[in-house]
Amino acid sequence: MEEQNYANHRRYVPLYHGVLFLLLAAAFIGSFVNLYVSIGDHQGVYSASLITVLTFCGLIQAWYSRAFATKVQDRAIRAEENLRHFAVTGKLLDPRLKLGQIIALRFASDEEFLALAKRAVEEQLSREDIKKAITTWRADHHRA
Repeated sequence: MEEQNYANHRRYVPLYHGVLFLLLAAAFIGSFVNLYVSIGDHQGVYSASLITVLTFCGLIQAWYSRAFATKVQDRAIRAEENLRHFAVTGKLLDPRLKLGQIIALRFASDEEFLALAKRAVEEQLSREDIKKAITTWRADHHRA
């Protein structure tokens, strides 16, 4: 597996992030066109409106499938990084750290984790600033 770093750490699944949403958007637009064309046809308007509702439901389902998985992953990362910090220091992470900062800290090697966590609190580093400050990257190949 390719070594992970700031430039390539983002997870992109082409079939999900690209093709699925493109097809759902096209189906949703097409269903509106179909609904508009069938407004005068009393028999076809029911089917057209049903197709529009179902494609809208598909868009919502695809969006929330990703959102729910990401939320669960974020909770797991917060717990893992709290445990990691506790194992080294005997204390939980500083409560002033925001979730985005904790998520970015997961990529820091054990050697730079504590110093970077302290710096993130003191300097209010953004998630991107934290990732850019990491010199030895700790890969995460198991994310959703």
